[in-house]
Amino acid sequence: MGKAILAEATARQAVSFILGATAALTVVMLVQYRAPPAGLSRAMTHGQFSGCGSSDEQDHRRNGTARTVHQPPSGAVAGDYQHHLHQSDTNTTTHAAAVPGDLLPSRDHQEEQGVEEAEEFRGLAAAVSRAATDDRTVIITCVNQAWAAPGSLLDLFLESFRIGDGSARLLPHVLVVAMDPASHARCLAVHHHCYHYAIPGTTSDKFFGPEEWMDLVWSKLKLQRRVLELGYGFLFTDVDIMWLRDPFKHVTAYADMTISSDNYFGDPDNIDNLPNTGFFHMKPNRRTIAMTRLWHDSRSRYPGMNEQPVFNMIKARLVAELGVRLRYLDPAHMGGFCSYGKDLGKIVTMHANCCVGLEKKMRDLRGVLDDWKNYTMLPSWEKHRAKWTVPGACIK
Repeated sequence: MGKAILAEATARQAVSFILGATAALTVVMLVQYRAPPAGLSRAMTHGQFSGCGSSDEQDHRRNGTARTVHQPPSGAVAGDYQHHLHQSDTNTTTHAAAVPGDLLPSRDHQEEQGVEEAEEFRGLAAAVSRAATDDRTVIITCVNQAWAAPGSLLDLFLESFRIGDGSARLLPHVLVVAMDPASHARCLAVHHHCYHYAIPGTTSDKFFGPEEWMDLVWSKLKLQRRVLELGYGFLFTDVDIMWLRDPFKHVTAYADMTISSDNYFGDPDNIDNLPNTGFFHMKPNRRTIAMTRLWHDSRSRYPGMNEQPVFNMIKARLVAELGVRLRYLDPAHMGGFCSYGKDLGKIVTMHANCCVGLEKKMRDLRGVLDDWKNYTMLPSWEKHRAKWTVPGACIK
């Protein structure tokens, strides 16, 4: 009897030991378990800068589907995203359903661009990062030696920010892309954020030839695509545009591309409006990256043309095949010498388009700034009487 009781007690101790060891092992495993990094499961959010936001999340909510976007650490570029894309951007004729706009390129996709292109844009990621807003948006303009010279377009451009209504706060987010060493040196003397972009195979003394000029124009588009691939949105502006108010207030979250217009028919969604590629905003997503590639590749189909008429010819294809959401800006707000509103209370930017010749542009843009200064000095009850001076040098 005593032996049986002792055996039973020993068995109970053994079972208790096993259960205790199992519980302890479970606790250890739970303690050692690491949850996925927060950045990989949290949906990307956008700052409140200028009302720019993502419409892709709204699309998913309407469709009743979940949306997860991998967010890089602060200051990282799109190449650091740890998300593998299932569709290559090289197929630019893919239907919109296969080009999800809320996904940015992976590291693998970045590497596919090749060492040559990475070398071409050496230092661009750092330059864009320094100038970008909290929501990863940068304002880009391009200059050459003539435009950046003292008293030339760059000086007027920067002055317009300083005297504009609410535009001065945007000046720290302007990245001036200098296309030659002389313009880069001049930029460094007058502005904080400058990037020297040397077009491969082109030297500064050749910039004024027709073929070299065309290379410069098309190279801007290549640089813009690279900015998108880095995960940044941008607002590109020609340097002959005066910034008098904040244009981001007119950029809708819906559009992938918001663009100014030389001939506007009253409806911002009318694809037949004539675009002006001297002023446009792009969100960074698969659609815009694919469209800038298709746009650039279309140069060979239209020899001798710059990027603006080519864009006008292919815009319907971009919308139909890639699902690009295109929206135009009203010239009453984003005006130009081609077409502008008479109400200075509405004007945001003024472009010296429909004008050939640096001296003519300079003369009439000085007139724009003089009109603006006079307008701002008027008492509020007199401002409605202010009118633009006709740009007499450019339009006769």
